[in-house]
Amino acid sequence: MPVMSDSYIDQGLDEGQQWLEKLLNLAKIPAKVIAQKQEDSYWLTIDETNLTPEQVSVLVGVDGKVIDAIQYLTNTILNINNDNSEQDLAYTVEIAGYRARRQEELLLMAEYAAKKVRLTREEYELPPLSSTERRQIHTMLKDCEDLETYSHGQEPDRRLVVKIRN
Repeated sequence: MPVMSDSYIDQGLDEGQQWLEKLLNLAKIPAKVIAQKQEDSYWLTIDETNLTPEQVSVLVGVDGKVIDAIQYLTNTILNINNDNSEQDLAYTVEIAGYRARRQEELLLMAEYAAKKVRLTREEYELPPLSSTERRQIHTMLKDCEDLETYSHGQEPDRRLVVKIRN
């Protein structure tokens, strides 16, 4: 995999910050965006300091659907002209600690599913999750030598299943 230069990363962070601030302004929610490189993704954190609780709630949406849509748009638009998909920048859009809280919820779901499957020896089906969240739980459980995961069904009702490895 090619190594990305620091200038490419800095440019991607700057573009992400500017694009998201412009989107928020168009939505009549003027807010600053703080851009940071964290591990394998680029975090664009919407500064909620000057936002009302209602504005924050609108940006997160029911079950995180709005922030997920904003993140999807951000990734699609900012990587659209990139000829090399291996160099696509992965943007994570955050506001008011939503992503961190949701990550903790997903970890608890994964732990519960693993415990239940080990106890009952039966498959356990999680509630519908976004493809990103299903992938996160797959990743959380991939090192469990006695368990395996798979997804079944069609969007928007696609489910992750945890079972004892054969």
